[in-house]
Amino acid sequence: MSFTSALLPALVGPDAPADWERPGPTRTQQIHDVIIAVLVFGVGLLAWWVYDDLDNSTIALWQAATGLGVQSALLSIRRRFPLICLIAATVAFIAISQWLPGLSVQLSFQGAYFTALYSAAAWSKDTRAFRACTAGILVVMGVWLVIGSTLFGAYQKIVDAADGSNGALPPFVAWMLYSVLMNVAYFAGALYFGRRARAGAWQHDRLMAQHQQLKEQSAELARRAVVDERLRIARELHDVVAHHISAVGIQAAAARRVQPKAPDTAAELLTQVESSARSALSETRALLGVLRSDPGQMPADASSAPADTTPEPAPPAASAGSRAPEPGLEQGGERVEEMAPDLRVELSRVQTDGLALAQVPAHLGLTLYRVVQEALTNVRRHSTARSATVALRTGHDEALGDWVEAEILDTGRALPTPRGPAGSGYGLEGIRERAALHVGVAEIGPRTGSAGFRVRLRVPLTRPDTTDQPENATTLPDPEETA
Repeated sequence: MSFTSALLPALVGPDAPADWERPGPTRTQQIHDVIIAVLVFGVGLLAWWVYDDLDNSTIALWQAATGLGVQSALLSIRRRFPLICLIAATVAFIAISQWLPGLSVQLSFQGAYFTALYSAAAWSKDTRAFRACTAGILVVMGVWLVIGSTLFGAYQKIVDAADGSNGALPPFVAWMLYSVLMNVAYFAGALYFGRRARAGAWQHDRLMAQHQQLKEQSAELARRAVVDERLRIARELHDVVAHHISAVGIQAAAARRVQPKAPDTAAELLTQVESSARSALSETRALLGVLRSDPGQMPADASSAPADTTPEPAPPAASAGSRAPEPGLEQGGERVEEMAPDLRVELSRVQTDGLALAQVPAHLGLTLYRVVQEALTNVRRHSTARSATVALRTGHDEALGDWVEAEILDTGRALPTPRGPAGSGYGLEGIRERAALHVGVAEIGPRTGSAGFRVRLRVPLTRPDTTDQPENATTLPDPEETA
């Protein structure tokens, strides 16, 4: 058994994994097997009829039909029950060869048994059972060949037929050698091509599994892209629309309160309300224009652009509905008063040699701009502070390499009742998401050692290796303590 188990792989070549089970035949394949069985029977019976007329054999029609019918019928289950088909075909082959020797040499009869061997090698699910079955059949066929050559008078018939021949080998030796070579080629060929077919099916099954995995991964990537795009839209809506709507609410409330005593101040506040409303409408139209435009032509922003590339700025607005250039650090000084018209905002820039703020990529500039906008809006709505400090810095450290950061500080206390609608918390969560997007660090919370609140975001200028980066909860060194 061990010798045969070692011999078979050498004969049939590399095989599919032993624990792999080939899927069973489809209904169409089973129908094809029935058709093949009928065709083999018809062709075999016709060949026997032609040969019988030439040879005048003693095999009757019913005998030929029975022998060919049994061997051919087994082919109808060759893929559904391959080992059963092989065992039954072996028994039928030996029995019919002994009963009707002239029929067993027919090409269709031999071809049917070859197909049964091939099918067992190609379609058997249990590799161990196949090897045990094949080893047993090889032993049985070898013993039958020896017994048929000795005990059933084949030796004497060969000697009589070869009387007077002058071959290089004795007649019986030559006949035995010929029989062994033919049977080895017969069995080895069927097993080899069968196992090759099984290996091919395994490779196809593996490729289909990989194809399905790729489809699932592609679907998951597409789903994640949709989710990321929704988050980006949510952040933009919050940063753009909520900021202006909050300003409108605060300014309108102030105008209502001062209108009886200071009409001029109320008129000025209403002018600011009108300006904020127009700004909200303009930026909303710009955002809707991005959503409706061709995705391939959309300008990259802080959420969609890779961290190690610099997206090209969008063209200037040509109409009310067109996309204006994205704001960035270069607009920080000009627009900081628009972000918080009722706050005194002190803007400072601290630049390291060789790392000017003007060199910050546009998508990072937009990210920091939105962080400053959100932080100042929160100061106006949720704090008693009447002033704030905005610091823009560049620097270098071992963790992030070259970096840029924005820090917003105030000295107020939290209001028990916020000005305008209560906050949802999405703004601060959006800051943390932007930090994670750019492999940066966000610090949000009360200031240490003094009253007030701090919002701070530091992001690398180029995306570093994320496996060596600190998580977003890492505490940054405090510039107030290190100054």
